[in-house]
Amino acid sequence: MNRKKQEAIIEAVLFTMGESVELSRLAEVIEEDPDKTKQILEGMMARYEKEDRGIAIIALDNSYQMCTKKEMYEYLVKIAKTPKKFSLSETLLETLSIIAYKQPVTKLDVEKIRGVNCDHAINRLIEYDLVMELGRLDAPGRPLLFGTTEQFLRSFGVQSLADLPELTPMQVEEFKEEAEEEANLKIGI
Repeated sequence: MNRKKQEAIIEAVLFTMGESVELSRLAEVIEEDPDKTKQILEGMMARYEKEDRGIAIIALDNSYQMCTKKEMYEYLVKIAKTPKKFSLSETLLETLSIIAYKQPVTKLDVEKIRGVNCDHAINRLIEYDLVMELGRLDAPGRPLLFGTTEQFLRSFGVQSLADLPELTPMQVEEFKEEAEEEANLKIGI
């Protein structure tokens, strides 16, 4: 294996791990002895410094870690403070609506209402900080319970869940009819 390939492997491993990796493990993965691996790492460290890159490899008690150079922290803070912009697809809005009105609710309950798997939608809503885990249901399997967050209230301009619009019986019937039509279309009736 050539040196360029070994360096690429080391970069990939250190970047992916996000924490320190022992020299012996790095040596094993690039099929090299530890002394030669240490020389490769020191060469990479010197080159990163010389090229004034935003990342560095640091040595920590016979282990190595890839990290951001301390001179770059102010830029990381700027990007971290930038508000996240996200858009909610129809699927996410449907899932969020069910959780908002039925909370605390399990994923299985949401899936029964929607009729499809909701793993991705719930995970995305958690990532957007609109939904959070509230605990576990005291039932077999102890499924997670989900509910909305304060960020949900801020995002939708309501002070509390009591401020959510109420559905009239006529709206509920319309929704049921739409759902039946959609289900019939999916099964080809």
